[in-house]
Amino acid sequence: METELTDGVGRMLAERACERLIVEFGRRLDLGEPGEAAELFTEDGVWEWAAGERRIEGRAALRAYFDGRPADRLSRRVASNILVTVASPALARATSYFQTYRVDGHTAGPVPARPPVQVGHYEDTFRRADGRWLLARRNLFLAFAGPTDRLGGPTDRLAGSGGA
Repeated sequence: METELTDGVGRMLAERACERLIVEFGRRLDLGEPGEAAELFTEDGVWEWAAGERRIEGRAALRAYFDGRPADRLSRRVASNILVTVASPALARATSYFQTYRVDGHTAGPVPARPPVQVGHYEDTFRRADGRWLLARRNLFLAFAGPTDRLGGPTDRLAGSGGA
């Protein structure tokens, strides 16, 4: 981004690129190949949980972590209230809220609705490198959390689900 950040278009392009990373992160975990989410981070990127002393550092470690996701996991992440602040031509920060819906043991079809297993927010730092914005650091803060259900019986499947 060669333009000054006082240029409204330059700032908007940076904000949009960072917003897109936040949304793309969830899409890759939920609908793509989970390990590919690591490509959204810088080579030295960090994902850290404020509570629980969980910290993953480096793109290779992030890829291994995301690839370790159970193969029978069905999840959907909802991101909202995304607020990006561009600090310089190479640095931006964002806060976004998230909800995670998730079950393990999924084989096919829809499952009955459940409350989200996580609700919280991310505090992200983005760095522009080689002409593109990437996540340099993602801090996860949980306000509400619960266990991931494991599907098991016939009541865990919707029969003939044709509803809206």
